[in-house]
Amino acid sequence: MRRKKPMIRAVVFDLDGTIVRFNIDFRTVRADVRSFLVKEGMPASVLSLNESIFEMLKKAEIFMKNTGKSAAKIEEIRRKALAIAEKHESEAAKTTSLQPGITEVLKTLRDMDLKIGIFTVNSRKSTDYILEKFGINKYFNAVITRDDVRNVKPHTEHLENVLKVLELSPKEVLVVGDSSADMKCAKE
Repeated sequence: MRRKKPMIRAVVFDLDGTIVRFNIDFRTVRADVRSFLVKEGMPASVLSLNESIFEMLKKAEIFMKNTGKSAAKIEEIRRKALAIAEKHESEAAKTTSLQPGITEVLKTLRDMDLKIGIFTVNSRKSTDYILEKFGINKYFNAVITRDDVRNVKPHTEHLENVLKVLELSPKEVLVVGDSSADMKCAKE
């Protein structure tokens, strides 16, 4: 007996590196966020420039909880750290370029009546700016940024939120990305 192939009803893309070439110096972003967290009392020895700002924020949250900081203070520090990243992203968005052929790909997917989504660790502000700058925002049925979730990819919450908006199950969606976080999230 032949197994029925799953019907793909949507394609969900990562933004940076997949749809656009985002010209950002991530090492500088990480260094600036790390410096801020150290100024807020985090031990420099536990924060590495080789980890994402989200990993740094997880460590900072644990440290701050263990040292008696209030939930409000922890959230304030998180917001300020993400604002540092957003400042870099906003500048980088100005020089971002589309990946070759992506507009044609998006048009073809839309013509095939497939839903299209994005899940990105970029901020809402920079994501919206980029999509509008290139006139491709009209192609997307769902855009979930880091501002829309507590846990970014590779945590499954990020992709699950896209699926909720698209009203689809994981079996109906193809994920396209350029990082291990994208693939891990899609696999789980």
